[in-house]
Amino acid sequence: MIRNIIFDMGGVLRVWDPEEFMEAMKIPADDRKILMREIFGAVEWPMQDLGLITEEETLERVRARIPERLHCAAEKLVLHWEDLSRPVPGMADAIRRLKENGYGIWLLSNASKRHGQYWGKIPGSEYFDGLVISAFEGVLKPDLTIYRTILSRFGLKAEECVFTDDMPANAAGALAAGMDAFVFRGTEDFLRELRARGVRI
Repeated sequence: MIRNIIFDMGGVLRVWDPEEFMEAMKIPADDRKILMREIFGAVEWPMQDLGLITEEETLERVRARIPERLHCAAEKLVLHWEDLSRPVPGMADAIRRLKENGYGIWLLSNASKRHGQYWGKIPGSEYFDGLVISAFEGVLKPDLTIYRTILSRFGLKAEECVFTDDMPANAAGALAAGMDAFVFRGTEDFLRELRARGVRI
Protein backbone atom coordinates (compact mmCIF):
# COMPACT_ATOMS: atom_id res chain seq x y z
CA MET A 1 0.00 0.00 0.00
CA ILE A 2 1.27 3.45 -0.91
CA ARG A 3 1.64 5.72 2.12
CA ASN A 4 4.18 8.25 0.85
CA ILE A 5 4.44 10.35 -2.29
CA ILE A 6 7.94 11.57 -3.16
CA PHE A 7 8.28 14.45 -5.61
CA ASP A 8 10.97 15.93 -7.78
CA MET A 9 10.85 19.75 -7.94
CA GLY A 10 11.85 21.21 -11.32
CA GLY A 11 9.49 19.96 -14.01
CA VAL A 12 7.03 18.63 -11.42
CA LEU A 13 6.25 21.45 -8.99
CA ARG A 14 7.74 24.29 -11.03
CA VAL A 15 8.08 24.49 -14.80
CA TRP A 16 11.72 23.92 -15.69
CA ASP A 17 12.25 25.29 -19.21
CA PRO A 18 15.30 27.53 -19.72
CA GLU A 19 14.13 28.34 -23.25
CA GLU A 20 10.88 29.64 -21.80
CA PHE A 21 12.79 31.68 -19.24
CA MET A 22 14.88 33.31 -21.95
CA GLU A 23 11.88 33.94 -24.15
CA ALA A 24 10.23 35.78 -21.25
CA MET A 25 13.38 37.88 -20.98
CA LYS A 26 13.18 38.64 -24.73
CA ILE A 27 16.69 37.35 -25.37
CA PRO A 28 17.47 37.01 -29.11
CA ALA A 29 17.73 33.48 -30.49
CA ASP A 30 21.49 33.57 -31.13
CA ASP A 31 22.17 34.78 -27.61
CA ARG A 32 19.89 32.09 -26.20
CA LYS A 33 22.13 29.47 -27.78
CA ILE A 34 25.16 30.97 -26.04
CA LEU A 35 23.43 31.11 -22.65
CA MET A 36 21.97 27.62 -23.00
CA ARG A 37 25.41 26.22 -23.76
CA GLU A 38 27.39 28.20 -21.22
CA ILE A 39 24.93 28.01 -18.30
CA PHE A 40 22.59 25.05 -18.54
CA GLY A 41 24.82 22.89 -20.71
CA ALA A 42 28.07 23.50 -18.88
CA VAL A 43 29.74 21.66 -15.99
CA GLU A 44 28.93 24.30 -13.38
CA TRP A 45 25.21 23.53 -13.18
CA PRO A 46 25.63 19.92 -11.95
CA MET A 47 28.52 21.09 -9.77
CA GLN A 48 26.05 23.43 -8.01
CA ASP A 49 23.64 20.55 -7.53
CA LEU A 50 26.47 18.50 -6.03
CA GLY A 51 27.24 21.32 -3.60
CA LEU A 52 30.75 21.80 -5.02
CA ILE A 53 30.35 25.45 -6.03
CA THR A 54 27.93 28.28 -5.34
CA GLU A 55 25.78 30.11 -7.86
CA GLU A 56 28.01 33.14 -7.42
CA GLU A 57 31.02 31.05 -8.45
CA THR A 58 29.05 29.69 -11.40
CA LEU A 59 28.16 33.19 -12.51
CA GLU A 60 31.77 34.34 -12.29
CA ARG A 61 32.89 31.42 -14.48
CA VAL A 62 30.07 31.92 -16.98
CA ARG A 63 30.73 35.65 -17.33
CA ALA A 64 34.32 34.88 -18.24
CA ARG A 65 33.08 32.87 -21.23
CA ILE A 66 30.28 35.03 -22.62
CA PRO A 67 30.00 38.51 -24.17
CA GLU A 68 29.58 41.35 -21.70
CA ARG A 69 26.16 42.21 -23.18
CA LEU A 70 24.86 38.93 -21.71
CA HIS A 71 26.18 39.40 -18.18
CA CYS A 72 22.91 40.77 -16.75
CA ALA A 73 20.87 38.01 -18.39
CA ALA A 74 23.27 35.40 -17.01
CA GLU A 75 22.89 36.81 -13.51
CA LYS A 76 19.10 36.53 -13.73
CA LEU A 77 19.25 32.96 -15.05
CA VAL A 78 21.81 31.74 -12.54
CA LEU A 79 20.78 33.58 -9.38
CA HIS A 80 17.05 34.12 -9.88
CA TRP A 81 15.75 31.46 -12.29
CA GLU A 82 12.88 30.71 -9.90
CA ASP A 83 11.45 34.19 -10.56
CA LEU A 84 11.10 33.19 -14.22
CA SER A 85 9.56 29.79 -13.49
CA ARG A 86 5.82 29.31 -13.04
CA PRO A 87 4.10 26.67 -10.90
CA VAL A 88 2.93 23.54 -12.67
CA PRO A 89 -0.85 24.11 -12.80
CA GLY A 90 -2.86 22.09 -10.32
CA MET A 91 0.01 20.52 -8.44
CA ALA A 92 -0.26 22.60 -5.26
CA ASP A 93 -3.93 21.62 -4.97
CA ALA A 94 -3.12 17.95 -5.63
CA ILE A 95 -0.48 17.98 -2.89
CA ARG A 96 -2.91 19.61 -0.47
CA ARG A 97 -5.48 16.90 -1.16
CA LEU A 98 -2.92 14.14 -0.69
CA LYS A 99 -1.87 15.64 2.62
CA GLU A 100 -5.50 15.91 3.76
CA ASN A 101 -5.94 12.24 2.89
CA GLY A 102 -3.09 11.28 5.20
CA TYR A 103 -0.20 10.65 2.85
CA GLY A 104 3.37 11.55 3.63
CA ILE A 105 4.65 14.24 1.24
CA TRP A 106 8.39 14.37 0.53
CA LEU A 107 10.81 16.13 -1.82
CA LEU A 108 13.85 14.53 -3.47
CA SER A 109 15.50 17.07 -5.74
CA ASN A 110 18.74 17.73 -7.56
CA ALA A 111 19.20 21.34 -6.46
CA SER A 112 21.83 23.69 -5.09
CA LYS A 113 22.30 24.89 -1.52
CA ARG A 114 20.36 28.04 -2.42
CA HIS A 115 17.22 25.89 -2.46
CA GLY A 116 16.23 27.08 1.00
CA GLN A 117 16.03 30.68 -0.17
CA TYR A 118 13.13 30.04 -2.52
CA TRP A 119 11.52 26.77 -1.41
CA GLY A 120 8.96 28.52 0.78
CA LYS A 121 7.75 30.54 -2.22
CA ILE A 122 6.81 27.43 -4.18
CA PRO A 123 3.05 26.72 -4.00
CA GLY A 124 2.41 23.54 -2.03
CA SER A 125 5.74 23.61 -0.19
CA GLU A 126 3.97 24.05 3.14
CA TYR A 127 2.57 20.51 2.92
CA PHE A 128 5.91 18.70 2.72
CA ASP A 129 7.04 16.53 5.61
CA GLY A 130 10.72 16.53 4.69
CA LEU A 131 13.27 17.23 2.00
CA VAL A 132 16.44 15.70 0.62
CA ILE A 133 18.45 18.07 -1.57
CA SER A 134 21.38 16.78 -3.61
CA ALA A 135 23.78 19.63 -2.82
CA PHE A 136 23.68 18.81 0.88
CA GLU A 137 24.23 15.10 0.20
CA GLY A 138 26.97 15.40 -2.42
CA VAL A 139 25.18 12.99 -4.72
CA LEU A 140 22.74 13.37 -7.62
CA LYS A 141 19.78 11.36 -8.81
CA PRO A 142 19.78 8.75 -10.26
CA ASP A 143 22.54 7.46 -7.95
CA LEU A 144 20.94 4.86 -5.67
CA THR A 145 22.54 6.48 -2.62
CA ILE A 146 20.22 9.49 -2.65
CA TYR A 147 17.06 7.37 -2.80
CA ARG A 148 18.31 5.26 0.07
CA THR A 149 19.08 8.47 1.97
CA ILE A 150 15.48 9.71 1.91
CA LEU A 151 14.21 6.29 2.97
CA SER A 152 16.60 5.90 5.89
CA ARG A 153 16.49 9.51 7.08
CA PHE A 154 12.73 9.58 7.44
CA GLY A 155 12.12 5.92 8.26
CA LEU A 156 10.20 5.23 5.04
CA LYS A 157 9.63 1.77 3.59
CA ALA A 158 10.47 1.62 -0.11
CA GLU A 159 7.44 -0.53 -0.91
CA GLU A 160 5.15 2.13 0.60
CA CYS A 161 6.56 4.95 -1.55
CA VAL A 162 5.85 6.18 -5.05
CA PHE A 163 8.20 8.67 -6.70
CA THR A 164 7.59 10.98 -9.65
CA ASP A 165 10.16 12.86 -11.72
CA ASP A 166 10.11 14.39 -15.17
CA MET A 167 13.39 12.63 -16.02
CA PRO A 168 13.01 8.92 -16.91
CA ALA A 169 16.47 8.08 -15.57
CA ASN A 170 15.54 9.49 -12.17
CA ALA A 171 12.30 7.51 -12.05
CA ALA A 172 14.29 4.41 -12.98
CA GLY A 173 16.65 5.09 -10.08
CA ALA A 174 13.72 5.05 -7.66
CA LEU A 175 12.54 1.74 -9.09
CA ALA A 176 16.03 0.31 -8.61
CA ALA A 177 15.88 1.44 -4.97
CA GLY A 178 12.70 -0.59 -4.46
CA MET A 179 10.11 2.18 -4.74
CA ASP A 180 7.29 2.44 -7.21
CA ALA A 181 7.87 5.29 -9.66
CA PHE A 182 6.59 6.92 -12.82
CA VAL A 183 7.59 9.73 -15.15
CA PHE A 184 5.75 13.00 -14.57
CA ARG A 185 3.85 14.09 -17.70
CA GLY A 186 1.52 16.74 -16.29
CA THR A 187 -0.97 17.04 -13.47
CA GLU A 188 -3.83 15.05 -15.00
CA ASP A 189 -1.53 12.15 -15.86
CA PHE A 190 -0.04 12.37 -12.36
CA LEU A 191 -3.49 12.01 -10.83
CA ARG A 192 -4.32 9.04 -13.09
CA GLU A 193 -1.08 7.31 -12.15
CA LEU A 194 -1.80 7.71 -8.44
CA ARG A 195 -5.40 6.52 -8.72
CA ALA A 196 -4.25 3.46 -10.64
CA ARG A 197 -2.11 2.63 -7.61
CA GLY A 198 -5.03 2.99 -5.19
CA VAL A 199 -3.97 6.40 -3.88
CA ARG A 200 -6.90 8.50 -2.65
CA ILE A 201 -6.87 11.83 -4.45
